[in-house]
Amino acid sequence: MANAPVQRMSQLMAKTLRDDPADAEVLSHKLLVRAGYVRRTAAGVWTWLPLGKKVLANVERIVREEMDAIGGQEVLLPALLPREPYEATGRWDEYGAELFRLKDRKGGDYLLGPTHEEIFTLLVNDQASSYKDLPVILYQIQTKFRDEARPRAGILRGREFLMKDSYSFDLADEGLAESYALHRQAYQRVFERLGLDYRICAATAGAMGGSKSEEFLAPAAAGEDTFADCPNCDFAANTEAITYELTPADGSGVPAAEEIPTPDTPTIETLAASLGVPASATLKNLLVKVDGEIVAVGVPGDREVDLGKVEAHFAPAAVELVTAEDFEGRPDLVRGYVGPQGLEKVRYLADPRVAPGTSWITGANKEGLHAKNVVAGRDFEVDAYVDVVVVQEGDPCPRCGTGLKLDRAIEIGHIFQLGRKYADALKLDVLGQNGKPVRVTMGSYGIGVSRAVAALAEQTADEQGLCWPAEVAPADVHVVAAGKAVQTELALDISGRLAAAGVRVLVDDRAGVSPGVKFTDAELMGVPRILVAGRRSAEGVVELKDRRTGEREELTMDEALARLTA
Repeated sequence: MANAPVQRMSQLMAKTLRDDPADAEVLSHKLLVRAGYVRRTAAGVWTWLPLGKKVLANVERIVREEMDAIGGQEVLLPALLPREPYEATGRWDEYGAELFRLKDRKGGDYLLGPTHEEIFTLLVNDQASSYKDLPVILYQIQTKFRDEARPRAGILRGREFLMKDSYSFDLADEGLAESYALHRQAYQRVFERLGLDYRICAATAGAMGGSKSEEFLAPAAAGEDTFADCPNCDFAANTEAITYELTPADGSGVPAAEEIPTPDTPTIETLAASLGVPASATLKNLLVKVDGEIVAVGVPGDREVDLGKVEAHFAPAAVELVTAEDFEGRPDLVRGYVGPQGLEKVRYLADPRVAPGTSWITGANKEGLHAKNVVAGRDFEVDAYVDVVVVQEGDPCPRCGTGLKLDRAIEIGHIFQLGRKYADALKLDVLGQNGKPVRVTMGSYGIGVSRAVAALAEQTADEQGLCWPAEVAPADVHVVAAGKAVQTELALDISGRLAAAGVRVLVDDRAGVSPGVKFTDAELMGVPRILVAGRRSAEGVVELKDRRTGEREELTMDEALARLTA
């Protein structure tokens, strides 16, 4: 086993803090700063200090090993990219404000890469000409850039972040399915080695495009994603990806629609209270503008519209809520009393719960009036059914009907079957066995490397501080010299012997720092095992503590060496 250098805290750039940073909102942000792993450079931009860089490098190593194991070939593409390939795929505009755009001194347009589908496609187009050159899996671990409107939560949501992105190139859809399965299995091995608790969830493709898509989500209170988990079957999905079957009802016995006076009831709450009916009996109609065109979205009155789902349906078009000015000159749109029946030149989307044959109380498009017995498919038509409600705890599982459980999570990985979207845009063909061109099919697969560090911190930290899994920790053992010269001498001696055996050692040999501060810092920094040269140092006895369990035992130096090098 190769010698490992000893990291001496007397020389280490790792200043710990007693108090949380004033701008820190989540646990990982607080602890990574306090423990001396990262420092803020600007909003959403972070510097990795030596200990943090070691953790980051360990995550990279695990990712790299598992990518190599499935035949991936590592490359490194530029972060500064030309406009033209992204314009060819439409993503120059689709990315919107999140894309860092810049011009060179000659006025040429460039961007800082958020993902590299286009550039990998061009690379393979240059390097592969025959079916004999495929399949191939290429990957890189590289800094990405997104101009987040509100960078927050430390390294969880930054404007600059480290990511592993890989891409598979196959001749046929069957090959794509195999490459996808290889990545899925590799990701499971990566996250298991990292020590992360995770769920594989059905997901939407978003701006990436393609067909099948799954996310790897790490449950954590700081997560920005919400996923649904069925306690009865293996269904799991990001709430944005949950869809329900359209189940028509028999509305043949419903009386004709009838207008009813409902003065001063412009909200669902006031309407339901006035009529003495549950909100679920009413139909809520939200008006939005899609590239300037007014569109109505109908959902049951007791549910909220998920604007993210509406935006995803209309992407890349811009979606925004209507304002008071939008009602001017539109007599068919009466604020607070909009109903789908009688709308003029307004597209109407509805959630599947507003199925044909269902009966509703809704606006009559007249001030102070609503209408009852308004039946979908009889009194109004739905232009498109889209799952647009905010999923709630207890909603039925789409697979088995059991009430769903909801949880917050951090997205740590995402895999896509892209198909031929990028190959079509950039004309990626190779010659097939019959000598004719074959359009290549692609997959795209990402792991948030820097985000995985934050996810680990969120999941494994305790009241004392960070608590790293062994394979990603910045050291195997944190040796603490509890003050006096004899203790420091013993600590340095055992640190050198451990390092000679290949153990990664962080030793706190700082002079003039109290034992209490050193113990607190050892807990805060989160190395898996803490070895203390304390009151029995003169006898050659040390204390070994398991950082996670808190278990302690006194050992002779030889026993400690044997235990830590086993």
